[in-house]
Amino acid sequence: MRLVPIGVVKEGTYLAQTLYNERGQILLAKGVKLTSGLVKRIRDHGFYSIYIIDEYSQGELDDIIKPQIRQKAIATVRATLNTSAELDSDDLNTFERKKLQKQSEQELANIQELAKLIVDDIFTQKDIMVNLVDIRSVDGYTYNHSVNSAILSLVLGIGYGLNKNDLYDLTMGVMLHDIGKMFIPDEILNKKGKFKDDEYEIMKEHTTRGFNYLRENTNMSTKVRIISLQHHEKVDGSGYPYGLKDEQIYILSKVAAIAEVYDALTSGRPYRDAMSPNEAVEYIMGSGGRHFNMELVKAFVKKVNPYPVGTIVYLSNNSIAVVEEINSLYILRPLVRVIKQDGKIVEPFLCDLKKENNIVIEGICYEV
Repeated sequence: MRLVPIGVVKEGTYLAQTLYNERGQILLAKGVKLTSGLVKRIRDHGFYSIYIIDEYSQGELDDIIKPQIRQKAIATVRATLNTSAELDSDDLNTFERKKLQKQSEQELANIQELAKLIVDDIFTQKDIMVNLVDIRSVDGYTYNHSVNSAILSLVLGIGYGLNKNDLYDLTMGVMLHDIGKMFIPDEILNKKGKFKDDEYEIMKEHTTRGFNYLRENTNMSTKVRIISLQHHEKVDGSGYPYGLKDEQIYILSKVAAIAEVYDALTSGRPYRDAMSPNEAVEYIMGSGGRHFNMELVKAFVKKVNPYPVGTIVYLSNNSIAVVEEINSLYILRPLVRVIKQDGKIVEPFLCDLKKENNIVIEGICYEV
């Protein structure tokens, strides 16, 4: 299976990963043979890329967590964030407020339970690596982004050597890191173009508003709350809300910052195309020491595979090849199967990029 933009999907290929709508219901199950009508339906639901199976990539890639756990986590985050928005209203009477507060307490307990379940499951998996980009529609972006960023943060935290208690707080905190967006006006939060200066200032308030909400309305630990406050701080001091520098930023916030940027970059949005995994990894690497802590960046690139099995790539020797096997020590140099040279189809043959030092991957190919 391989990830392709929806615009290049051809009739007759097969859907390799189940698609869910914004409510967590199955939209299309994996294995469906795609027609032009189904491709249009996928596009109309706001999907900008999908995983397919075709003649070039037959294998499957497993998600880090079970799909049902991911969907349950997304639904729980959705409920929690929506309840927080309702609690922010000044029009509630005493009875309504108490009812919502009790509901919020239960939802937060559910998130805590799910975070522990996810950590306990992933913590036991040796040499875990992220091979999949989470595919989601533009609707419900915040909820999907919160869960996927939490999973990415957890994998990075494990790779960096954080202890299990910190991993619990990290996963919980990243699930709630964007809770402050519930208090931002919809016309700004859902704007499809670039923010005006005054709109951007309002948008940046989600960090402090989220932190204040968690402090005033929950019993979440300081470690959990501070992630919502600091996840947009940058190690060179150019971030917000306080322009903190490397040593002033809490370690869990530094982890969250990398994970949430990677997830945002690899997500299609109405106003921009998604970056491919390799482009997003290159961005993270290029921002090491400026936006992100360099040691965390080094740990991150060891845990995120930019060229999963089945990916079709351009090689520097004017060839096109399919990734056959990952080299865990040198993820940028996998074993590939060459299928085209100098624009001509050839009898496929294997090329080990770990040994062929003069050949490098130059990018991802979507159409052969």
